[in-house]
Amino acid sequence: MYYSFGALCESRMAARLFRRVQGLFCVYKPPGVHWKLVRDTVETNLLQELNASAARPVPREVRYLLSQSCTGDGPKALTLSAASVPVLSEHPLVTGPDFQRIRVGVGHRLDAFSSGVLVLGVGNANKALNDLYSPRVTRDYTVEGEFGTATDDFSNLGRVIERSTYDHITRDKLERILAMLQGVNQKALLTYSKVDMRTQEAYEMAVQGLLGPEDKSVPILLGLRCIRFEPPNFTLEIQVLNETQKYLRKVVHEIGLELRSTAVCKSIRRTRDGRFTVHHALTRNQWTAAEIMKAIQQYHTTKKRTRVIQEQNELHDKKQDTTHSQSTTDKVDAVV
Repeated sequence: MYYSFGALCESRMAARLFRRVQGLFCVYKPPGVHWKLVRDTVETNLLQELNASAARPVPREVRYLLSQSCTGDGPKALTLSAASVPVLSEHPLVTGPDFQRIRVGVGHRLDAFSSGVLVLGVGNANKALNDLYSPRVTRDYTVEGEFGTATDDFSNLGRVIERSTYDHITRDKLERILAMLQGVNQKALLTYSKVDMRTQEAYEMAVQGLLGPEDKSVPILLGLRCIRFEPPNFTLEIQVLNETQKYLRKVVHEIGLELRSTAVCKSIRRTRDGRFTVHHALTRNQWTAAEIMKAIQQYHTTKKRTRVIQEQNELHDKKQDTTHSQSTTDKVDAVV
């Protein structure tokens, strides 16, 4: 049995391709689609392309076959003849495809009602998904609401349980409620941060925006802003920690109650999950191995650039601290 040089090259090419598609990237999940279907579609596309690149001809072997030869009127003689025949035990229909399963993991999930950034990891990169579950990793959403109705699940698709007026609601009143909610959540953030607010460390962390819960906490709203107000419709931009989409719909419901009315959530769109933004998300026609490899490479490049900038900033801060300390020492020596 023997393999051709071309078959070995194709096998190595498939192995290299598999290594290059291992990493983190994000896709755009459309509304009305379950996140499992998105993951399974990406996995199927990758398997098909990897197996197509790994396709190799069936190996062949030399066998001696019996054949009958007729010599005149005498009996037929048996002869052996060498022939090259395919090895059926190595045929793809017998062995199956080379790649039968690829482990595709999912970061923070989105329910079927919601859309937006969904982070996926392939192969060994699934371990890196744990970083996204850090209690300090924030996410951004664009949430659309509508005044005048209350439902049993806080969405516009639920069973209507109450209707109310909304003519008295103004943008100023809405923004005051948003500011009040943000203030309450800011206190919760300080509580879960477990940092003494009277220390210099707490002040520096607050300035740099590094305050966050040390452990798993309740959902915390870090930012809440109205970007569109056209009653009964309105749109909010929300930055949040440890949330679920059900919690965001409940926030819209509570805003309606605070304004002495009712409100339902019409749509939820995640625009950022950690480092991944909607600009990095691959749409349905881009869920291919080539586009995924490009997105993974872009993520690694951005991450490396960010790390270099952070190291430079830390080095600069250390130099400034050293210079300030030396200046203070010189002044003390001069006084003495």
